[in-house]
This record gives sequence, structure tokens and C-alpha cells, in this order.
Amino acid sequence: MRMNSTKLYLAVIAMFAASALPSRVAAQHTQYKLIDMGTLGGPASYLTDPGNGPSFLVLNDAGVLVGRSDTSTFDPVIGDFRAHAFRWQKGILTDLGVPQGTVFSAASGVNARGWIAIDYSTGEVDPLTGGPIFRGALWNEGIENDALYVNDGGQVVGFSSISTTPDPAGFSFIGGPIHPFIWQNGVMHDLGTLGGPDALPYENCNNQRMNLVTGQSLLVDFALNPDTGAPTIHPFLWQDGKLMDLGTLGGTLLGPLQCANNAGQVAGTSSLIGNPMDPFGNLQAPNGNFTGHAFVWEKGMMRDLGTLGGANSQATWINNAGDVVGEADLPSGSPDLHHAFLWRNGAMIDLGTLGSTSHAAALNSRAQVVGRSRIGDPFTELQHAFFWENGGPMVDLNTLVGPNSPLELYGAENINDAGWIAGRGLPPGCDNKDACGHVFLLIPCNAMTGQDCSPIIANAAQGRVALANKQASTVQQRLTPAQGLAARRWRSDFTVSGPHGPRD
Repeated sequence: MRMNSTKLYLAVIAMFAASALPSRVAAQHTQYKLIDMGTLGGPASYLTDPGNGPSFLVLNDAGVLVGRSDTSTFDPVIGDFRAHAFRWQKGILTDLGVPQGTVFSAASGVNARGWIAIDYSTGEVDPLTGGPIFRGALWNEGIENDALYVNDGGQVVGFSSISTTPDPAGFSFIGGPIHPFIWQNGVMHDLGTLGGPDALPYENCNNQRMNLVTGQSLLVDFALNPDTGAPTIHPFLWQDGKLMDLGTLGGTLLGPLQCANNAGQVAGTSSLIGNPMDPFGNLQAPNGNFTGHAFVWEKGMMRDLGTLGGANSQATWINNAGDVVGEADLPSGSPDLHHAFLWRNGAMIDLGTLGSTSHAAALNSRAQVVGRSRIGDPFTELQHAFFWENGGPMVDLNTLVGPNSPLELYGAENINDAGWIAGRGLPPGCDNKDACGHVFLLIPCNAMTGQDCSPIIANAAQGRVALANKQASTVQQRLTPAQGLAARRWRSDFTVSGPHGPRD
């Protein structure tokens, strides 16, 4: 969540015309109908929170897209515009509004049934942190309970403070120690930790299976590690009632992203022996080189996926076939010279770029990959959304939409099995996606068969305000009878590694 005003970068916005690609490349790829989700009167709309990686599943295979959209009212308590959660489904954009008595809502994930995990705020200040209190709700045509994300079985995954006493590790951002939980049918189950006082689940990426949660936890000895200045953290997998320590590639901290699939395979990033990360998840060694690698964990074994010849790699998404995407450094040695990769069948494939660097955000079951790539030198701010399949080459999605597009497509973040793509774009006059970007949806379209492939701007007035007359739940539950849960202060944008997402 953007909690402070975002500095606008001065960049020249340049559209790539379809003719910029060879006609052979453009002709062999699907064309798309672009739908600009616009805003609700404010400056921007979002799929995921600014600065965080695309580890949210916000576009399901039925074509339901969720996110949040700014209104015109800025709230000094939450440090952001009063936003509303939205849902796009079957051509209708619905403003989900806010629960009664609240000022802010944001959709953070959707399952196959169209159930939506929603964060909301009443604008209250948390006395433990001095910041705003955020809670969550499960939207299934009404407010059911607090939520972080919801899987296809209807289980809600979240995290909660378990007491009002100070966190002995100093790890918690909400005062007391934090535990992950699963909520189902009114019962909240504490998933525990790996021995330390704190653990956090990761946001939903591709895992929609019941009784399977991944995250990271402090260990029994949570003293500050001399290499990192932070406690040692290991990834965990909670599966069918058992919490497993997945270990690391030899280092002491995990990267900012981790993702599981329905088979229980986990993809993420780990520092290496003698090459720690800092407390923000940045892979750093004393000599300044990046030294963290993407990994896949399966059946007790963690596999180092390597790099594209450079020092560093990181994973962002894994599909149910075990294919992994992310980015990896090249042999040049420059930390900014990295390419998107697809790892499958034991090999890392370089997906190339549209100009210099690239980053893969997600893939579907057909190994179609989407992400973003700089179209200029490695240090330019402007990037374009890309699509890659069947050996490439990487294609600029701006070249695959009809003329008179209302957006310059900056980055693609989700792709479903039907090939629909969700991302963020820049409207005219906007040069920063987090300050004024819009959510877009791309739907495969064939004008040759008479389909109307012209870009459109969605109209929220077509939908109904769905939350406005619903009462926000503030039920105080306990994780276990012995644990006094005084309050639940949850945020959909939490990340142990701070507000840093994947490198651009």
C-alpha cells in the first residue's frame, strides 16, 4: 500500500508502434482487446500494492479480476487516497465500496469461485505502532470474516498478533508477536512457528489447494545474525497439519518473494553461504555483489536454480507443472543487467528483453510468461509489458492491442489459463505507475472473425456498490484458548523484507 506520496520521475513517454516489430513477429501472435479499468475519481488503480512483487493471484481462470481504485479523497491517517475494492466480471466493473463505518477497502486476491479477500480500514490509529489499523474480510456476497487470501476450498489464510506484549525479537510490525493462521467455517487454526516468536505466511501466488500454506519464520535462536543485523529466517511449508522447515541455500535470510503450487513445490530466493541479505531482503555481500539464487523445494530437497551467468537470480512464480519464472543476472557483472527466465525440465531459459533488462512476473499452465522489460538502457525508468511463449521471442504487448489505446502498458502481472493478462499501464501525462497508473485487462481477440477489438475504458457506474450497506466485522477471536488475542491488525501489503519488491 502506498503510505507516502510517491516521487514522480521525469521520463519521456514513448509509444512503440506495431511497425517497430518485424511484421512476421507481430503477425504470429494473438491480438488483444484492452480494457482500461480507470479509477474511481482518484489518481490511480492497482492490482497489487506499489513496491511489492506480483505474488497475488488477482485474475482467476473464469476471468474475474480484482484490485483497488483510488477515490478523490486523501486520508491523512492512512496516508493514502480513500480507495475502494473493485471487481471486473463479464464486462461489468463493480465498485465494491467500503463496509459500513470504514473509509478504505482493497481487494488482495480471488479464488476460482470468485470469492475475494478484501482489506479495509476505519481510519483508526494503532496505539502500538502509531500507524493506521488495517483489517481484512472475505467477500462472498457479504462480509464473513477477516482475510489475507482465500484458496479454492474457501480457507482463509492470514496472520495475527497473538498478544499485546512487545515482540521479544523486535520482528513484528504490529507490536506483539505474529502467527499465521487458517480460518475455515468460523474456526481459526494457529499454524505456529519454527520455534521463534514470529512467522508470516506469504501472499497467494499459485497455490489454491486446501491445507497448504508457505511463509517464513524465525528460529528458536532468534538473536541478531552478525552478517545481516537481523534474526535468521527460514522458509516454511505448512501442509496437512505439519509445519516443515525448508532450510536455505546456505545463507541466513530469504528473499522478498516465495510461491507454492498445488503439488507442494515451493519456489523462492535464498542467500548463499557467506553471502547474506540485509533486513530488507536485498541480496548483499560485503563486496557489494548480489549473491542470492532462486530455488525450488520439493519433497525435502532444495534445488539451486542457478543464474544466467551472473551472480544473482530470484524466483517470482511457479505453476502447477513446476515451471518457475523470475529474473537472473548475466555474466557482465552489472547488478542491473538481468533477464527474465523460465526454468523448466531442469534448465534455465533466457527469455531475452525488449531493450535491456527484463523481469518475469507470472506464468500460466501453458508456460506463457508475462512481465516487464526496459525498452531503453538498463537505467531508464520506462518499461513495457511483455508476453513470451513457445521459445520466443519476447513481444511488446503494446504492439498487440488495437489503435488509439488509452494506456501505455508498463507491466503485466497475472496471466490465466485462458491467456487473459492483467497489469498496469500509464495514461497520457502519467510517468509513474504507482502515482497515476491504471489497471488493465487484455483479452485475446480476433478482428478477422468480426470481433470488436477496439480498446475501451470500463465504467464503474455499470456495477453496483456492493459493500456500502454491509457491517464490518470486528469479532475478537482467539487463536487458541490459551492465547489472549486482544486485537487483529492485518495488512495485505505485509512483507518481512519491507516495501522492496523485485528489482526493476
